[in-house]
Amino acid sequence: MAHVVDPLKANVVKGTGSSGGFGGRKEGGENSQLKVEGKAHADVLKTEGVVRIDNVLSKETADELRIFLYDLRSESEKLVESGDIQPIERFANVLLKENRCDLTVPLGSKIVADSLCSVLQHSPVGHTISNLLGKDAVLYELSCLISDPGSQRQVMHPDTPYLNDDPALYTCFIALQDIQIDMGPTTWLPGTNSMVAHKQFKDEDCSSGESAKDKLLRSTPGVLGTLPKGCCALYDSRTLHCGGANGSNQSRALFYFSFKNPSMGYPGNPGSIRREYISKFRLADLQKEMKAYGRGRKDTVLTL
Repeated sequence: MAHVVDPLKANVVKGTGSSGGFGGRKEGGENSQLKVEGKAHADVLKTEGVVRIDNVLSKETADELRIFLYDLRSESEKLVESGDIQPIERFANVLLKENRCDLTVPLGSKIVADSLCSVLQHSPVGHTISNLLGKDAVLYELSCLISDPGSQRQVMHPDTPYLNDDPALYTCFIALQDIQIDMGPTTWLPGTNSMVAHKQFKDEDCSSGESAKDKLLRSTPGVLGTLPKGCCALYDSRTLHCGGANGSNQSRALFYFSFKNPSMGYPGNPGSIRREYISKFRLADLQKEMKAYGRGRKDTVLTL
């Protein structure tokens, strides 16, 4: 087990005084500042494999999105139980399913559209992803992880294997409530998005004592995703991480999306996304639609 030393701290970009999006910058020159912050966050991600960006959603938007997604979960569970739909039509697979679910999120509602616009247009997240993967990055996941009281700690794992030096996916976890320590926040092991770390992680040979895997997990300092409401952790899918045990009396919801390297085929793990959205949207496409949505157009892919 990794020695956890600190919560994951927000990356404050020098010269801006900002660690995030909503309310995190002065009016005027927003796009230029977002580009500067996106480049700085991307630099951290390349080496550390995880970065925290604050205030990507307002607290009010996070609250509204949480209510919407919990209602969607309840409706989806009833449809599955009645046999009207198959589980795969609403839920993706998740490691340790008991008291956990991975609820795939549809486009079409105002609150999902507003949330995506806030994160990808009005926070540094969109520029961070485009810095790393380019504007042709493909939407690979759009979902919500919900961890209920009693959910157990996951084993440490990467979301995708280390295939080559190029990243496969970047995932953005957004807290829809303040995540306290007893709610089982995600633990990441910074710097494990590397070939060396993955080679060690696969080496379970104990013939000479401690295996390389056990040594890696024991000696690598971890960080905890005790994220405030509306803040996010953006991470390389190859970074070792795990969800914690939820020992509280509250469920923990993380709205999330992933973008895939456009030059890569199958990254080694199926995406948590509605089937009709698979390989359909590039980052540039979505941002174009978001601009149209912001101008009041009613027929964007975000709202149809």
